[in-house]
Amino acid sequence: MAGSEDVPTPPWRKSRKPAPLRRQLSQDLIVEAGLRIVDAEGLDALSMRRVAQEFDTGPASLYAHVANKEELLELIYERVLGEIELPERDPSRWKEQLRAYAMESHRVLSIHADVARVALANIPSGENSIRAGEFVFGLLIEAGMSPRDASLSMDRLSLYITGDAYEGSLHWARMRAAGLDNPREYFEHFVGQIAGYYRALPPERFPHISKYVDELIADDGEDRFRYGLELILDGIEARMP
Repeated sequence: MAGSEDVPTPPWRKSRKPAPLRRQLSQDLIVEAGLRIVDAEGLDALSMRRVAQEFDTGPASLYAHVANKEELLELIYERVLGEIELPERDPSRWKEQLRAYAMESHRVLSIHADVARVALANIPSGENSIRAGEFVFGLLIEAGMSPRDASLSMDRLSLYITGDAYEGSLHWARMRAAGLDNPREYFEHFVGQIAGYYRALPPERFPHISKYVDELIADDGEDRFRYGLELILDGIEARMP
């Protein structure tokens, strides 16, 4: 058909490539970008400027969607909590369900290791935070605990989960700082240094630590978390009517 072929650009005109289309910013996109940065580079690398770089824009364009870095951190934490899977409450199996909840929460926080820092001193206010709190609090009350004991039990359990995950995030930060990418090599080196130091302690002053070094370093992080969790669950069970 006549005229169907493209007309070439005259040689005296500069050909211009069309500018790439920018994604329209939204709070969800900003939170997703922030979480990617935290997962890959750590919490200390997160800033409004760093997030803006992900969208090839300036930080001022983010403030229409997120007030500041503090709000962004809260939104990231809330997004992570949404990954926790909760079953239907069954008070007849409260201990089993509380154990499963603790393991699931610890798993999610450990995947996004540095996010555990945000959880410390954080008052549940987002929907996912309150959803998790309602599950634990309601489970304990329906199992027969008084609201006050259920409140304190929930608080201490949450702090244990978060604190353990936060300790893990400190090791990941040290790995990043040292340029290491093999967790097994890092922990073997870390534990080996501790074992060597303990064995060098004067036994007349520290007879038990210097003697039982193998027992002190025998269990890995997950075994230690499970052991502490059972201590807490047994303590809660002892206070059940």
